[in-house]
Amino acid sequence: MSVYPFKVTTIKGEEVSLENYKGKVLLAVNTASECGLTPQYAELQKIYDQYKENGFFVLGFPCNQFGGQEPGSEEKISEFCSLNYGVSFPLFAKVDVNGENAHPLFQYLKEESPRQSESSDIEWNFAKFLINRNGQVVGRYAPSVSPIDIGDDIEKLLG
Repeated sequence: MSVYPFKVTTIKGEEVSLENYKGKVLLAVNTASECGLTPQYAELQKIYDQYKENGFFVLGFPCNQFGGQEPGSEEKISEFCSLNYGVSFPLFAKVDVNGENAHPLFQYLKEESPRQSESSDIEWNFAKFLINRNGQVVGRYAPSVSPIDIGDDIEKLLG
């Protein structure tokens, strides 16, 4: 199994298949605009810029499940990310990452990633899942982990 069978909706409302990212290294992140960790958008953009020429993508999935810290519409989220952090990596429509309404992609990511605790639930905004060129989850990073600190792991996968 891989992430490729999953379909996601872009922040502009278009349904796309993750098959479009086949052969790429991916970092899927649940994001929020009103969180203490929101400045990680700048770090995510930095690693995207650093590695995109080698086949790396950050995939941002806004989520309002943690403290209601992503209350805006997709249009407002997109505008916020662009104006404040110069985000050019792909952003998607808001999703739930935990609970019965969790997006199937995040159900898969949680099931396939190394567990950090007894529960596979995502603990907060900016949890990160590293996916190799075969679409398999190879790393899970806590929200507090800086995207910059994942650089060595990304480089190994990019070869």
